[in-house]
Amino acid sequence: MHVGSYQTFIVDILSLFLLAIPVACVAWTVTHEEIFREPREYCVKHSTNSGSIWARKFFYMFTCEYCFSHYVTIIFLVITKYTLIFNDWRGYLISGFSIVWIANMYMSIYALLRQGIKKEKLEAEIKEKMLEEEEKK
Repeated sequence: MHVGSYQTFIVDILSLFLLAIPVACVAWTVTHEEIFREPREYCVKHSTNSGSIWARKFFYMFTCEYCFSHYVTIIFLVITKYTLIFNDWRGYLISGFSIVWIANMYMSIYALLRQGIKKEKLEAEIKEKMLEEEEKK
């Protein structure tokens, strides 16, 4: 178990919230953004049409931000060697699921913000068109 002070605990928790940011960023970008649209469409096609269940699950992983965030987290854990509570495999397990959970909270918040922005933009466009129509009258 981590033997340390209150400061070590604070650093570990801050690290958890900070490591979740790039995990969320990578997972969201690959599964939602335009730059990866073609590979994602390829994966969607194969996740629904492949004959093998393993192939379908493999390709599905690249279309679901929750699923993909687990694999991104594993890569970040290998790179950073970050653990929570324990310094052995248990610490990796706990930190892995913790990072995934926080990263998915970040992605949920981001999705809600984007949805709100799109809604406001659409409402503004509708109001603008209505004003243009009234000015024509």
